[in-house]
Order: sequence, then structure tokens, then C-alpha cells
Amino acid sequence: MPNTALITGASSGIGMEFARYHAAQGGDVILTARRKDALEALASEVQTAHNVTAHVFALDLGAEGGAQALYDQVKAAGLGIDILINNAGFGGQGRFLERDLDKDLAMIDLNVKALVTLTHLFGTDMVANGGGKILNVASTAGFMPGPLQATYFATKAFVKSFSQAIDQENRERGLTCTALCPGYVKTEFADVSGLTGTDLVSSGGATPDTVARHGYDAMMRGDLVTVNEAKLSLAVNWIIPLMPRRMVLKMVQRMQTKK
Repeated sequence: MPNTALITGASSGIGMEFARYHAAQGGDVILTARRKDALEALASEVQTAHNVTAHVFALDLGAEGGAQALYDQVKAAGLGIDILINNAGFGGQGRFLERDLDKDLAMIDLNVKALVTLTHLFGTDMVANGGGKILNVASTAGFMPGPLQATYFATKAFVKSFSQAIDQENRERGLTCTALCPGYVKTEFADVSGLTGTDLVSSGGATPDTVARHGYDAMMRGDLVTVNEAKLSLAVNWIIPLMPRRMVLKMVQRMQTKK
């Protein structure tokens, strides 16, 4: 199997579980996020548990030049990757016109710009080396517009669309790209995004480890787009597209309204 996976947003949640799952398969990991202490603790854990090599690169991918800096540091360390997991991202609840514009622009920088940059830089290397696998973490949010998280939903729609095009362009060259589109997951996301107290959160959600395993296995199969739960997949692929648009908008807004 491919040996080295680079995982963004690896300090918590789904990203951390991706690292644990890949290491459990015997693969080395390159871990990146802003929180160096958390990354180093995870690196120590997987090295001890699975006898693999873990590298830590602590930086802010959403900062100007952050993705390029990561690529440069990985290359300077003499490391190559077989798998790229673009997991880093964040959301933010509230009416768009009442939110801090800088926060939404930062969201675009991380959720879209950094992902596109890393896909281009590392994907080019993968193709030159005969192929590889990319997993981009999108969301079921990418299947519909998202009032009260307008920018976040739009970024995930971009990721879902972008990933499919990258796969089509490169599959014959040995590079596949999978979009993982989970529903709500029990991570720090709700607190960071200000969604605590909404129906979206109170209705429960999947655990990070189950989502990570689902997405990783789909990536290894070369699946194009995958949703982590069968009922959600049915809803976003076959039911919601047939519903009146205004009904969908109102439904999503209710789910994301704080009680």
C-alpha cells in the first residue's frame, strides 16, 4: 500500500483519526496544523503504537503563503508523499452581512485556497512519480446552499466540484481524487463555528473515527464522492435535489438557527 500520507488539520477531530487509521495500516504520516503540542503528542502516539515514522510541521495553512510554505518544508526535509488528505477547514454561523468579513475571507483562504494550492503542488509531484491518492474533505453542505453558513456551504460545494474534476483529469495518469462529504460530526467544529444550540448539533452526529475510516477506505478504492451514512446519501443525492429550492433554504436555515 502507499506508505506516506500528509494530513492537514491533524491536531484534532477527523484529521487526528485519519492519522491514527493510516498509521494502523503501517503507513508513515506527515502531520500539519497550527497546534504544535497536539501534533507532537499525536506523532508520539502513532509512532509508539504502530512503529511508523511521523513528521510534524506546525503552521497556519490559511495564512498568506501558508500552503506553499508547507510544501517547501516537506520538500526541504527530503520527504515525498503518496497520499494527500486535505482535511483542514472551519465554518462560522450567522447572517453573512452581520459577520466579520475578514473571518469569511479567512475561511475561503483555508477551505479553498490552501486546498487548491496543496492539490496542485503535491498532485504534480504524484503524477510525476507515477500516481497517488488525494482525499479532500468536503461536506453534505456542499450539496445545497447554506443560509446562516453561506460561505462555509459554498466552500464545500467548491471542494466537491473541484475534486471530481481533478480525478477525471488525472485518473489515467495514476492519480485519483475523492471527495468525502460527511454530515455533522462530533468534533470541535460546532464550538469553533458557533453552532452549539442549533438543531444541527442537537440531533447528534457521527464520530470522527467512523468518518475517517469511511473516507480513507473510499479513497483507497478510488471512489469519486462518498457520504458517510446511507440515509444522508439518499437525502442529498435523490431527495433534496427534487425539493423546491425555497423549501430547502428554509429547512437549512432552521437547522442552523440557535434556539
